[in-house]
Amino acid sequence: MNYSIIRYVVGYVLKVEAAMLLLPVIVDFIHGEDKWYYYLISAGLCALAGVTMTIVKPKSNIFYLKEGCVSTALSWIGLSIFGGLPFFLSGEIPSFINAIFEVVSGLTTTGASILSDLSTLSHASLFWRSFTHWIGGMGVLVFLMAILPMTGGSTINLMRAESPGPDVGKLAPHMRETARILYLIYMGLTATMLLILLISGMPVFDAFTMSFGTAGTGGFAVRNSGMADYTVFQQVVINVFMILFGVNFNAFYYILYRKFKKAWQMEEVRAYFIIILASITIITINILHMCSGVWDAIQKAAFQVGSIITTTGFSNADFDTWPSLSKYILVLLMFMGACAGSTGGGLKVSRVLILLKSVGKEITSYIHPKTIRKIRFENAPLTHEIVRSTTVYFLAYIALFIVSLFIISLNGYDFETNFTGVAATINNIGPGLSAVGPTQNFDFFSPLSKIVFIFDMLAGRLELFPMLILFYPRIMIEDFTHHHHHVHVRSIYHRHRPHSLRGPRNNGKHSDD
Repeated sequence: MNYSIIRYVVGYVLKVEAAMLLLPVIVDFIHGEDKWYYYLISAGLCALAGVTMTIVKPKSNIFYLKEGCVSTALSWIGLSIFGGLPFFLSGEIPSFINAIFEVVSGLTTTGASILSDLSTLSHASLFWRSFTHWIGGMGVLVFLMAILPMTGGSTINLMRAESPGPDVGKLAPHMRETARILYLIYMGLTATMLLILLISGMPVFDAFTMSFGTAGTGGFAVRNSGMADYTVFQQVVINVFMILFGVNFNAFYYILYRKFKKAWQMEEVRAYFIIILASITIITINILHMCSGVWDAIQKAAFQVGSIITTTGFSNADFDTWPSLSKYILVLLMFMGACAGSTGGGLKVSRVLILLKSVGKEITSYIHPKTIRKIRFENAPLTHEIVRSTTVYFLAYIALFIVSLFIISLNGYDFETNFTGVAATINNIGPGLSAVGPTQNFDFFSPLSKIVFIFDMLAGRLELFPMLILFYPRIMIEDFTHHHHHVHVRSIYHRHRPHSLRGPRNNGKHSDD
């Protein structure tokens, strides 16, 4: 294990966060409030830690999958601790665990909150909550690779450990270029949404914070009324962009380079839109009697479906009062999540498709034992290793869910609250049902439960394994990461993928990814 490179990467991440903590200081000056020095103190402490960790440069810049996973997990833990400091120091969130919960919910783009009255927060803190969504949406390590000349070694291992979905690779021959392309798409979509909201007449502060929350598919509101104060047009804009940010960014890459046919041929993206349309249709019919008309029903159904499948968590209606069928569909969408390679959470549409196709193959094999049938995904056959990797991820997901639910149940709350509370955090959604519904919050849970939720949010955002690896004996880390990350769903990246990424060692040959 190359501990020096891990220390160096974590230190750089903290320095980036220290710079970002200065933005709320500017917001505070603009609004003439008095919370700026808490953010300045937090930025100073964060910078001090970062500088201390990066003074001594590592002897070797090479890191493999185990270093990538550990660096990512520790970076996000560091981001959470320093990111929660201003909330705690200012007294706006007096409990340190609650402050950490709030910022982890922001960074992981979950949107679950312990706050019941947003009007007590300063503009700086409201801005920071929403901005953490934008930071966490694409990932701070991807940002790091976009701006730093991190040459030597397989830096793709950092991106693999941080990016959501079963597959991460290259859009371009070098990882730095890939990171830049991803961030350009991300910033371009965010800027477009911001412009439309400003033109629509939304207040500047709201337009920025809602754009950050939508881009990161996070879901923190800045008003107690949630979406109610915004016009129907503004809600439609937010809805459209929530769905767009849930699309695999490969599709945007294809569209950007006028490869429209390839974008349309992406099976996962097609399935994603079909699921959205089917869900909207069923829920619209199911809640029609509760709405003022067909358009009202469509608008509410479309907004909640878009919000839940992309794991954003915004709400323009109290869906906890909807009929059981509608709530059942929304809970299914909570688990499914958005596309791989998007800013959304959940299991991802691609994994669900692979699991369903695996079941179909097994049924066919059971009926016709001599039949040899390959599972195809994205117009290509999947190997047994890819299917096994997806199955292992799903089993780890279920195991973590069961353990979390067991601990949360010690509080003695009803099953619906506990079950959807875990689902909302591990899938990075935000609101659940019952006591954690869209009009409620997570403040009533015990400190132990909040720590479990914090872990679940981080594990869900980092695809489980980088967080779980921290609890594995050192001797097992290499084998475990190799087993999970070595196998990938086919995508546009594979033609660029160097031989050095096929195992945990690259025989001394390094590229400048």
